[in-house]
Amino acid sequence: MLLNRWAGLRDFLLVWSGQAVSAVGSWVSRFALGIWVLRTTGSTTQFALTYIATSIPAICFSPFAGAIVDRWDRRRIMMVCDGISAALMIALAGLLSTSHLAVWHIYIAASCTSLFDTFRSPALSSSIPLITPSEQLTRANAMVQTGEAAAAIGGPLLAGTLVTLIKFRGVLMIDALTFVVGVGTLALIKIPHIPPAVNARTTIFREIVTGWQYVRQRQGLMGLLGLNGYIHFVFAIASVLIAPLLLSFSTPAMLGLQYAIGGAGFLLGGLITTALGGPKKQMNGVLPYTLLGGLLLAAHGLRPSFVLVAITGFLLFMLMPVIDASSTSIWQKKVPGHLQGRCFAIQQFLLNIAMAIGFSLAGPLSDHVFEPLLSTRGPLAHSVGVLIGVGPGRGIGLIFICLGASMILVDIAAYCVAAVRNIDEMEDVLRPSINTVSPGLPLAKNTPQIQ
Repeated sequence: MLLNRWAGLRDFLLVWSGQAVSAVGSWVSRFALGIWVLRTTGSTTQFALTYIATSIPAICFSPFAGAIVDRWDRRRIMMVCDGISAALMIALAGLLSTSHLAVWHIYIAASCTSLFDTFRSPALSSSIPLITPSEQLTRANAMVQTGEAAAAIGGPLLAGTLVTLIKFRGVLMIDALTFVVGVGTLALIKIPHIPPAVNARTTIFREIVTGWQYVRQRQGLMGLLGLNGYIHFVFAIASVLIAPLLLSFSTPAMLGLQYAIGGAGFLLGGLITTALGGPKKQMNGVLPYTLLGGLLLAAHGLRPSFVLVAITGFLLFMLMPVIDASSTSIWQKKVPGHLQGRCFAIQQFLLNIAMAIGFSLAGPLSDHVFEPLLSTRGPLAHSVGVLIGVGPGRGIGLIFICLGASMILVDIAAYCVAAVRNIDEMEDVLRPSINTVSPGLPLAKNTPQIQ
């Protein structure tokens, strides 16, 4: 029984292990470089600019990356991205050794690594169904989520130790080595290459439009994209406001503890989903869990209690790997292989925009709308304030309640759309043998001809 669970996953496990090691190295260097910027400049603003530098390529290049991924060999794309990333870390280590490293070098490096991730991510996501049995897709995607969670938790912890033991230069060289491991595991496998069903003279813009048209013509996928976009929008606001919410009634040490608790919940949720394989019907891993996630998110704001936030946060993050893995599996099953790079890149592009909007709205909503409403003499002090309290942080608590409630309503609205609710009944796209694919021919009867 145990062997059956892992049947047919040899190539995937090689790719996953290499990319997981690479992800740990990336988190280690990212955390270490952030410390270097803070120590060097003493400026929080300059530190924050590193995050802005990473967000710009993801928004600007995602659609183009998807079209290129569908044209080129996905394995080679990932190998090139890992190889150049390794060279970039070695270059930074060289600049640091000669005392020539400047903050602007970090901004350029952050932008470049984000650009490489913009190509690597859709290449990896669209490769998984080519090397993984269909019935194992949810398990495979859950393993990807688990690897990312482990890297996000372990990377910063490891970085703190390594910076002390081997200094910043050593950390950068370790990151370069992890990228080499990623290239090595990719070299051991073969990912089937589906020849692009396009004329060589077809423009990139036309290919992007074709990918968008495929999604737009399928109400179920559009509804799932909208639901996923709203979840990311909500979590972007919540991720900004969780720190001021907790600091309004606890300490920075407790805030750090809450981050660790949430990360542990994400890791445990990924491990459970990996072991059990997720729901047989993927939409059963999206709609019910999103509804429960809305309830848990709203519960964050009910009382100024660390225990309440810790428990609800842990449970909320346990749900996320199920939702993400199930949603990704749907896209992998319902989108033909020669369009997956574009469709995943379009999804990434729209989700990044949703998150950017959420990040932008969080501060103004808190400072100028909700916090004044629940100040001691605010308009809602004697109504809502009686139930959840008044004073610093209570307006943010109300934001969490509203976010959770809106997430529930959007989830119910998605359930009411038959095409979304029954998306599992939509015909799976056949994954053809590499020898039977001809450029210009549709890969399944529901796949539109690409001109």
